[in-house]
Amino acid sequence: MGHLLTKELYVGYQDHIIVDNMNLQFKSNEITTIIGPNGCGKSTLLKAITRIIPHMRGSVLLDGQSIAKENTKELARKMAILPQTQDAPAGLTVHELISYGRFPYQKGFGKLSLRDYEIIDWALEVTNTAEFKFRSVDSLSGGQRQRVWIAMALAQETEIIFLDEPTTYLDMAHQLEVLELLKDLNEKQDRTIIMVLHDLNHAARFSHNMIALKDGLLIKEGKSEDVMKKEILREVFNIDAEIVKDPRTGKPLCMTYDLIRDK
Repeated sequence: MGHLLTKELYVGYQDHIIVDNMNLQFKSNEITTIIGPNGCGKSTLLKAITRIIPHMRGSVLLDGQSIAKENTKELARKMAILPQTQDAPAGLTVHELISYGRFPYQKGFGKLSLRDYEIIDWALEVTNTAEFKFRSVDSLSGGQRQRVWIAMALAQETEIIFLDEPTTYLDMAHQLEVLELLKDLNEKQDRTIIMVLHDLNHAARFSHNMIALKDGLLIKEGKSEDVMKKEILREVFNIDAEIVKDPRTGKPLCMTYDLIRDK
């Protein structure tokens, strides 16, 4: 279950195509990271796959079914998305925010059931945010807030979690904290993680698979070792990179790079 793919997917506005004929297969129970320069279509692709925005042509298939025809609540039980920027109403507590993740399972007047409370407490524990349960979301640090939003996504009980640049604006320690949490969710909870990251070394370190985009086109997809290569980074980012093996993880590491300047 949770098998996701795109077929000849085109996304854009009027005559402007942003994602061009995208054919992708996302592996279940693995972490896949989308990389590419600013404006290449990474976030647009994520929004189209999760039905936040419509696509022009082609299809997004989840377990063989088009997501365009899925009931909204049914789809929300299968995939959760953490957008690039999140806004919680002022004064909202951590528990209240995470409870929003139970919306796809609520009926009638939306009163929380015993099962809902159990899942919320479980999400708090898994993300190490239980101590913040009754604190307001806006009183937390950036890293704490990001873990709380991930807890809300977990409370949806979906097989697939999408994250658009989950480490942006976080310091180095909090970036690692969030990425290690996602790695744990993948390994211990069998969650399929699909995310957009700017940091190439983080992408290579924490992902099974990488997808490299440029100008709305797929340049390369595959294992991190197949995508994090000198020639691929040259084509995608116009840089001359030195790639070495990370002595701690064995994953490819961009040690340094220079811009390629036209002569």
